[in-house]
Amino acid sequence: MSELIVKNLQVSVVTDAGTKEILRGVDLTVRSGETHAIMGPNGSGKSTLAYSIAGHPKYTVTGGSVTLDGADVLEMSVDERAKAGLFLAMQYPVEVPGVSVSNFLRTAVTAIRGEAPKVRTWVGEVKAAMASLNMDTAFSERNVNEGFSGGEKKRHEILQMELLRPKIAILDETDSGLDVDALRIVSEGVNRVKSNSDLGVMLITHYTRILRYLKPDFVHVFANGKIVEAGGPELADKLEEQGYAAYTSA
Repeated sequence: MSELIVKNLQVSVVTDAGTKEILRGVDLTVRSGETHAIMGPNGSGKSTLAYSIAGHPKYTVTGGSVTLDGADVLEMSVDERAKAGLFLAMQYPVEVPGVSVSNFLRTAVTAIRGEAPKVRTWVGEVKAAMASLNMDTAFSERNVNEGFSGGEKKRHEILQMELLRPKIAILDETDSGLDVDALRIVSEGVNRVKSNSDLGVMLITHYTRILRYLKPDFVHVFANGKIVEAGGPELADKLEEQGYAAYTSA
């Protein structure tokens, strides 16, 4: 059983107009096997929460704490956070020219597992994961995300997650830019990893359509840099009907 605990997290960012506070005291606990949907309007701080936990240098933590299984996440480097069991699927996955998908995956898995996977079993593991995500094995020889469609980039993110086997996965708007088929395939990939590894998931999204596939245990409404309401799946239904106006006007 793993546990990610965020307590009173406060985060600021430097802009052209000066330092701006984005997160204003966030409290959240994600445990193994749980799916937490973080929902809210644009600019409410959802992605800032994701990138702050992952260690993006753009964001400065000014207060609060983040721990994973009792270890201080904020004291870790980015790669140490990944090795500890945190995974971030980015809203806009970056291209890495000159690095093939196969080399990228093997290097990442070697770093996480502490030893290089055996070639014979590794090839089969990758092929099986790619087949489950409807990915052509030819993608292995392409440069990371270079020339990939939006759906291909998101499937590649889930492929990484399946192979890296994290404890807690943060999915930052993984549903953005996906058509119906890609959304289903990506969601099924997340559910498959969860069922095989008891993964804890923090799912950041604007819309409820992905929640038809990834059933949340908890729903949190984000507004003005903090969680303003929390509940079960029924809260997502309320948001679908009423939107975020009641929270943004407060």
